[in-house]
Parts: sequence; structure tokens; C-alpha cells
Amino acid sequence: MSLAAPESTPAPVRIAPSACGALHVVVAGAVATLTPAGALYLERDRLLAAADLHLEKGSSFAARGQLLPPYDTRATLERLEAELTRWAPRTLVLLGDSFHDPRALGRLAADDARRLSDLARRVELIWIAGNHDAEGLGGLAGQVMDELSVSGLTLRHEPRPGPQTGEAAGHLHPCAKVAGRGASTRRRAFATDGERLILPAFGAYAGGLNVLDEAFESLFRQPPLAAALGRHRVHPLAWSALRPD
Repeated sequence: MSLAAPESTPAPVRIAPSACGALHVVVAGAVATLTPAGALYLERDRLLAAADLHLEKGSSFAARGQLLPPYDTRATLERLEAELTRWAPRTLVLLGDSFHDPRALGRLAADDARRLSDLARRVELIWIAGNHDAEGLGGLAGQVMDELSVSGLTLRHEPRPGPQTGEAAGHLHPCAKVAGRGASTRRRAFATDGERLILPAFGAYAGGLNVLDEAFESLFRQPPLAAALGRHRVHPLAWSALRPD
């Protein structure tokens, strides 16, 4: 696998496409595989990470009178199970806000609760506490941690302020928007400057924040690469190609 910096991406970001549609990116010296489903795979450690599942967001909205189809948890877990089958990791790290609120675990359907227990039997399961679920992870199968360091990367929920080297985080739900020929497309996306990586939200009902939003301005030393999720592959996009909402 040859990792290079094509002209369309910021020079320090070295990337290489994969035959399966994933994108290999070097982040702080670690080769990170960005999957079309929005997960991060570290082959060296056989570790799969996903951020911001927001399980039971639909039931949370329903409790407030905003009715949504109550299938977000099932859809999210099905996609996560497919990622486990595709990448066969030894460890699964969920990077915080895995549940939409502290009471979400109590609203889980029995079948979805069983699926979560099955995950812990398939892999070493690590829950990173997020701002939405910091108080609601007790009693789950697996370990609960604030952060995890592996292969020179620190996996945590919320990005630390200012530019960082060796961080992979979620929380901000990055999305990228591009326009052309009278139409525009907005997709969930990874964002990286080769030093840190922000993962997209994995949850079916999780929203997204445009990477041009001021919340991202102080996180990178230079304009980052946006890696947008397509139907079957990850599309690297230069900062200059992006458009605001």
C-alpha cells in the first residue's frame, strides 16, 4: 500500500484508496482506515472505532411528542454488526454518545439489548463516556473508559481545544457539502489534517455539522482533508471544494 498526498488534498495528508471503498490515511504516524460506513479501523491493532451512535434517539424524541420511526437503534446496530463482520476486529471502541441520553438504556427493546450483549461476546468492547451518556453506561457488558491510547493515537469522545497531534475523536458530527452543475450534496465526513482525526456520527438519526462551521476552525493547524461517505466508498475532498450550508 503506497500512501501519497495527491494534488487535490493538503500536502501533509497522505492517503491511499482501498479496493473495498475505504480510504487509508496516515494520522500522526498511524495508518488509519476510514470505512464507507463511517468507522475507523486500525489494522495493526485489529481495532474498530465508531463515534456517536446516539442509540434510542427516536424514542427520546417520541417522549417529547416528536414522533419518528422507532427503528434507529436497530438500523445502527445492524450497520455496526456488518462492520464487525467486514473487518473482524479484536477490539471495538465506541467513542462516546453511544446512547442519546442517560435513560436510553432503559428504553432499549429486548432484542436490541441482546444484540449489545452479543457484541461483547464477539470482541473486546470498550465504551468511551460521552457528554450524552456519561451517567448511563453502568451495567453494560464491556469496559467503560474516559479515553484509550493505541498506536500513537488517543481515542476520546470530545476533541481537545486547539490543534492536537495523535487524537481521534467524535462529538462534532462532521459533514461535508459540495456543489456543482446546479445541485449540491451533503454527506457525513471524516476530517483530518494528518495530525488528528474527527470521526463522523455513526448513528442512524445523528445529525451533522458542516466542517466549515467555526467549531472546527481552531482544531487544525491547516485546512484539513474532508473524507465524505459515499454509498460504497469514501471520497477525499480538498478544503477548497467544500461549501457552507
